[in-house]
Amino acid sequence: MTEHHEEDREAGVDVSTGTTIEAGGADAAIPELVIISGMSGAGRSTAAKCLEDLGWFVVDNLPPALIPTMVELGARSQGNVARIAVVVDVRGRRFFDNLRESLADLDAKEVTRRIVFLESSDDALVRRFESVRRPHPLQGDGRIVDGIAAERDLLRELRGDADLVIDTSSLNVHELRAKMDAQFAGDEEPELRATVMSFGYKYGLPVDADLVVDCRFLPNPHWVPELRPFTGLNEEVSGYVFNQPGAKEFLDQYSELLQLIATGYRREGKRYVTIAVGCTGGKHRSVAMSEKLAARLASEGIETVVVHRDMGRE
Repeated sequence: MTEHHEEDREAGVDVSTGTTIEAGGADAAIPELVIISGMSGAGRSTAAKCLEDLGWFVVDNLPPALIPTMVELGARSQGNVARIAVVVDVRGRRFFDNLRESLADLDAKEVTRRIVFLESSDDALVRRFESVRRPHPLQGDGRIVDGIAAERDLLRELRGDADLVIDTSSLNVHELRAKMDAQFAGDEEPELRATVMSFGYKYGLPVDADLVVDCRFLPNPHWVPELRPFTGLNEEVSGYVFNQPGAKEFLDQYSELLQLIATGYRREGKRYVTIAVGCTGGKHRSVAMSEKLAARLASEGIETVVVHRDMGRE
């Protein structure tokens, strides 16, 4: 055991304390870490392959207890392994009890780590498993939906700890890759990235939303015949929405609230936030409000992407 400790000290990592030490006159660089997890069939492999294409060192199905060891090995690579992505999936379910301990260990070593959770609706997951004619890893002698329910229960706590949740229910492979590229392709990581997503309540709440805004308190342009065919991207529709009592005041006050929240997110190390803005059909009010809200966030230095989930579904 002593010999191993001496080797680790020479390489630049003290495994007994978890701190980096000088090796050859320079500090060992601790790699950046991303943990990819989520529902089976939701696109974990696609997300991992995207990071691999971006130059990340990707390890699939690594037991959580070995994650700190992988980070230490990366630190001893003399900068050759600067970014590590680890896929943790349901096949390693007996190791999930070790995950929280491993995360605490990483935090103590001041490792920059993020959790990306891939989510999808039950209907979408059932279709995907049926299309490839494979059983769900947890269904046993039951149905696919039984396996999905068991997996959701198993992963509930991890989903709550995730820094980034991506709902792939309506995404194809290329769209998922585009989302991963948008989050990880930059040379420099921004302090906070925001996605502002308009949606229609009649199509359901976005499952990956961190914050939800309801614009149904505003009169609906759908009932104005000359505005009905257009969307919230239209200047006349947007003008109609923001000429309603309370619309501008809501935008101003909610923008201020988001600045307060953004400050807290930065303080807590959260780098991604999804703000869902809803109206009845996701065509008029939510679209107009999303555009204005995104512009306010961008003007405050927050990198912002706008997505109109349900526009065009009618």
